[in-house]
Amino acid sequence: MITEHKTILLLGGSADQLYAIKTAKSMGLKVVVVDGNPSSPGFALADDYAVVSTRDLPALKQFVDGLTYPVHGVAVMGSDISQYVSALAEHLSLPCIPLQAAEIATDKLKMKQCFAAHGLPIPWFSAVDSLKQLLEVIAERGLPLIIKPVDRSGARGVFLLKEGMDIEMLYERSVNESFSGQVMVEEYLPGPQISTETLFYQGKSVTPGFVDRNYEMLQRFSPYIIENGGWQPSRLSQSQRNKVEALIDQVADALGVTSGVIKGDIVYTQNGPKVIEVATRLSGGDFSESLVPLGQGINYVKTALEISLGQKPDFEALTPRVNRKVANRYFFPEPGKLLAIEGVAEVSKQDFVKKLEFFVKPGEQIKPVTSHADRAGVFIVVADNMQELEQRVTWVYEQIRFITAC
Repeated sequence: MITEHKTILLLGGSADQLYAIKTAKSMGLKVVVVDGNPSSPGFALADDYAVVSTRDLPALKQFVDGLTYPVHGVAVMGSDISQYVSALAEHLSLPCIPLQAAEIATDKLKMKQCFAAHGLPIPWFSAVDSLKQLLEVIAERGLPLIIKPVDRSGARGVFLLKEGMDIEMLYERSVNESFSGQVMVEEYLPGPQISTETLFYQGKSVTPGFVDRNYEMLQRFSPYIIENGGWQPSRLSQSQRNKVEALIDQVADALGVTSGVIKGDIVYTQNGPKVIEVATRLSGGDFSESLVPLGQGINYVKTALEISLGQKPDFEALTPRVNRKVANRYFFPEPGKLLAIEGVAEVSKQDFVKKLEFFVKPGEQIKPVTSHADRAGVFIVVADNMQELEQRVTWVYEQIRFITAC
């Protein structure tokens, strides 16, 4: 696909967006990056950039209106701001996911209401406008339940409510995390959780991203819902995977999405797959940057950028070229002042370790984990089989030691 002499505007230049910037550059695109952080690392890679908040639509419109060259596509990776992508693309008369769909996908309550109206399988849910109403819901339905802000990501303000917990405190904390002050509760669904990434073009779809999520630390971090990475390929059968992919197609129909990206969070229950939530954007973190490229030898971020430019994507390029087992995991050291991180040299020299990064450094204070933003670092390992993969994950955890002081 010819993309030279075309310009793409990427909203966000943080570490989560670097892979998208690099991919766009490799396609021969002129890359323009906007971010509210003057020190965003993506600025150094961009052909042009501006310090503009990605949530300030009037300022974004003013910026693009002042450009002396045309923009051919608008995209985002890793930030839950797809409504601003669509609004800006519509302003420029460029291809995009319908603004209404993007707005629904960034409001978890509207999303569930939309899915319920279309008969999609979802957990029971309800808006909660007061502590009194929450207590009434608990009295009627019992526990456990999930409470969450309708407009946050990264597990901020999300709690698994169980017997014996301080419900009033958790309700107030969830409300305080919400941009709008609106929270909701929903049924807790046991079962394997899967992250998906599906690309759509004129109604046709392909799902190159299909990764099992790892929630082995639910008990440790209760009542917080903290994910500890994931692995690919999924352990679900092909039949189960087909049902999940069919459900994502139904989600697209419900939202009115025919071209674009849908990121899905799915639970596979005893009654089949159910939708927890979706986003109309590319994943951040290691999903589309590492797990899928390392495991399958493909780069579907390139395909997503082609779609954002209004070009027919090469879905054939998403056929897996390799079959490697890949896992990413995070570090959760004890709170306190970080004195040192030991074992880094030994782990770094291993060929099977494809990434080892830390988000804290000696001298900094490690906070208790309350959301995904509090993870202290990440690593990625690859292997030829799942048993070897699990052994390598365990080995890295044994080698890396965070020395903290209270």
